[in-house]
Amino acid sequence: MAASSQPTVTVASDRIGFFDLQRQQRRIHDDVRKRMDAVLTHGQFILGPEVSELEAKLATFAGVPHAIAVSSGRDALMIGLMALGIGPGDAVFVPAFTFAATAGAVCSVNATPIFVDVDSSTCNMDPADLERAIDEVVAEGKLKPRVVMPVDLYGLPADYEAIGKIAAKHDMTVFSDAAQSFGGRSGNSRVGGMAPISATSFYPTKPLGCYGDGGAILTDNDEIADAVRTLRSHGRQGTGDVAVRNGITGRLDTLQAAVLLSKLTIFEDELERRDQVAKRYDAALTGKVGVQKRPSGYFSANAIYTITVDDRDALKAALDAQSIGNAFFYRLALHQHPAFAEAPKRPLPVSEKLASTVISLPMHPDLTDAEVDRVIAAVLATVG
Repeated sequence: MAASSQPTVTVASDRIGFFDLQRQQRRIHDDVRKRMDAVLTHGQFILGPEVSELEAKLATFAGVPHAIAVSSGRDALMIGLMALGIGPGDAVFVPAFTFAATAGAVCSVNATPIFVDVDSSTCNMDPADLERAIDEVVAEGKLKPRVVMPVDLYGLPADYEAIGKIAAKHDMTVFSDAAQSFGGRSGNSRVGGMAPISATSFYPTKPLGCYGDGGAILTDNDEIADAVRTLRSHGRQGTGDVAVRNGITGRLDTLQAAVLLSKLTIFEDELERRDQVAKRYDAALTGKVGVQKRPSGYFSANAIYTITVDDRDALKAALDAQSIGNAFFYRLALHQHPAFAEAPKRPLPVSEKLASTVISLPMHPDLTDAEVDRVIAAVLATVG
């Protein structure tokens, strides 16, 4: 699909899907089947040649030496923390407004998530509140600050320059949760190369998604990369059966790698189309509803297009009535989840406000301009 052209699709109904993987699948069907048939022929279903090929292409795309494909985005976060040696007594600082997997991965290695408020305009981790949270942990003296884990919410890279300076001051590692942002960039730096270690997801609805669960860890650190490769395969090195670490079964299977290789051939065109859709939304909705601010020099992967409105339930009802897909990402801040009730308590007003006012609109590269305009008209008719 050329970035400058409108996608040609056959729409079976007037419903506008929140995501629409079927349109994409029709475009790449033949190539996907060819690649999957090759896997069925050679039969190397675990760590087959397609996995190595995918890893090389992901690393090149992100501009880093290492990309290690793993079983899911959540596993990428957990394996990355394990590779960093994070465990009991360690504090990992995560934004309070994001998906539960970010904090869940921290709890999975028996470390403690410390919730940090987000910036109201970008929805990403607020560096000023990060400094406050670190100072609070240091003053209390019960936990050791080890990792800052920003999330590139909705596909927009976090402020890694400011966050990196804060982390360096406290001898902490920045570990990017880039589950939604692969393909994004800031200046000349692409997601995957904006932090010492990054984790992304290939869940089907991500900008680069497979046909099941999948993820990857990207890093410029040789030692971290070696640890990740060992941890994803039961803690074993090479082809031997001796476990040198306590690892997990965390490999990406070869069939999913084949799907991702096919999708990579259209990925940059799809990123451009997502950007076109987002800009069309921005132009019509800015000033009418709250829209995510994209700072100058930042390019979002536009995984999810999210706005804020005072009465999102009314807007949802209007969109539902017109068969326009929508969703709440996210309806609770992380500190409001029962699973994280034991995390240290601190004020997180922006995250709580966003959780009660956000609603996400259809976003995918096969949306037509006419469909985007229909979404815009429905929003404006409701919010005034």
